[in-house]
Amino acid sequence: MKKVMNYFRQICEIPHLSYETEKLRDFLVEFAKKHEFSVEVDNAGNIYALKGEPKICLQAHYDMVGVGLAPSIELVEQDGFLSAKNSSLGADNGIGVAIIMAMMSEFSDFEAVFTNNEEVGLWGVREFHAEIKSKKMLNLDSEDENEVIIGCAGSAEIRAICDSAREKKSGFCYEIFIDDFPGGHSGIEIHKNLPNAIKFLAEFIAKNGGKIAKFNGGERANSIPAKASATAIFKNEISNFPNFIKHKFFGFKECEIYENSDNILNLICEFKQGVRDFNDELNLPGTSINLSLAGEKNGKFELLFYARSMSEKGLKGVKYQTKMSAENFGLECVFGETSQPWQPQRSEFSEFILKNLQKFVPTAKLGAVHAGLECGVFITKDSAIQAASIGPNITSPHSTHEKVELKSVEKILNAVREIISGAQNL
Repeated sequence: MKKVMNYFRQICEIPHLSYETEKLRDFLVEFAKKHEFSVEVDNAGNIYALKGEPKICLQAHYDMVGVGLAPSIELVEQDGFLSAKNSSLGADNGIGVAIIMAMMSEFSDFEAVFTNNEEVGLWGVREFHAEIKSKKMLNLDSEDENEVIIGCAGSAEIRAICDSAREKKSGFCYEIFIDDFPGGHSGIEIHKNLPNAIKFLAEFIAKNGGKIAKFNGGERANSIPAKASATAIFKNEISNFPNFIKHKFFGFKECEIYENSDNILNLICEFKQGVRDFNDELNLPGTSINLSLAGEKNGKFELLFYARSMSEKGLKGVKYQTKMSAENFGLECVFGETSQPWQPQRSEFSEFILKNLQKFVPTAKLGAVHAGLECGVFITKDSAIQAASIGPNITSPHSTHEKVELKSVEKILNAVREIISGAQNL
């Protein structure tokens, strides 16, 4: 356990936000070579490491979502949990990477894959083309010690875009902003009805008859927005602001507002954030959608929605609904990166993983997750691969409230050690 946490602390000292992972990539390559693994790095920054005759493949991604002060991470250990001061922690998926590093220092006859840029739409794994020789993959990117994950949601990026042309208009001008909403993971926490800063700010402006001159909101495509800011003008002075909205008053003045201000605000207000339907069989959300980002980009005003579903039908349905809503308000709808759902299937391998996890977590069971896991992409590339995912208890990933339970890390570490030891007989 001490070894794993030492590795994790080293990881935290190396900047590794998505798209800024080169230093951690080089660190992991050097580490693998030091422990006599052969190493390949592809053009996407994915790392494939092999030693001996592999019986199992361990897999984790090495980029992290940066919120708050990240990539500057100041670790805080309290009451059996590890967190970071005013930043995301990166336990998602740094703890998984650290566990694999510990196994590389102890075992031969396994292969390891560290994927890059997972947090930006599973980008790295889409570009991975090396062969997984063992055909048995254990992903370490789950966040509940009680589950062996054997299925996950598919996802789709949806952009609503309009012209950013402006017109001059006078009114009472305010800069208003939200900067302290909790934020969170738009998959595993979407059912919690966490407040979306973009929606709350837009609804306040619209209800008070405002027009926007500037608007920026959200942090990442797969995070529930914790922050949003706007410059807006109003016909009348605003006498009462809710506690969660901070403001600066600039008096009565002329501003250049968006000609499409009403359409933008009305679409945001009408948009239904959160769970669209529930999967009773899996006991988790079936389909959901999050409004992730809002602001001007490349000369256009853009809203980015991130949809998830446990079924292809659900994914197609929420994409169509969002397209219709956007077009009703005169915005163009463009579909971006899409990943297919990983349908849950029991296998000899998943039963083997469950049996070994139950040695340390007796209540563990097979399950699925309403979030994206790279296992599904690997299986799409090679249908012979059997996969499962486990991980320690991590709460509020993709936010400044992220924390990991240390006792849970030890349980997962011990389970992985048992799994590798037993993999020789698979």
